[in-house]
Amino acid sequence: MNKYHAEHTWVRVEGDEAFVGITQHAQDTLGDIVFVDFAPAGASFAQGDVAGIVESVKAAADVHMPASLEIVAINDALQADPSLANTDPEGAGWFYKVKLSQPSELQALMDAAAYQAITG
Repeated sequence: MNKYHAEHTWVRVEGDEAFVGITQHAQDTLGDIVFVDFAPAGASFAQGDVAGIVESVKAAADVHMPASLEIVAINDALQADPSLANTDPEGAGWFYKVKLSQPSELQALMDAAAYQAITG
C-alpha cells in the first residue's frame, strides 16, 4: 500500500525494500513525461529533499523524497522509457528503490483517501 507525501510523491514498502515515485495526480498535472533526471544510487536524502527532476511537454517539477532514505537503485526501465511514468506512475513507473533511514516517518504520511482529499 502506498503512502503519500504532500509534494506528490509516494512510497511503498515491500518487505525489506521500498519504492518511491510520483503520484497519479502529479502525472495528470504534468502531462506527457519526456525526461527524468535521477539522483544516483548511493545518495542519501532527508524527508522533503529534492532528489530528481521530471520533465514533461508542459513543465518541469522537482521530485521530493517522501521519507529520509538512501537510494539503492534507479528504475532503468523508466530511464529508458520515461512514458512509464505516464502509463503506470504508481507501479512500473517507480523512480527509486530505497532503504528507509527513518521508517517512523511513514506514520506521518497520508493514505490514499487523505491524499485524494487534498488533491480533489
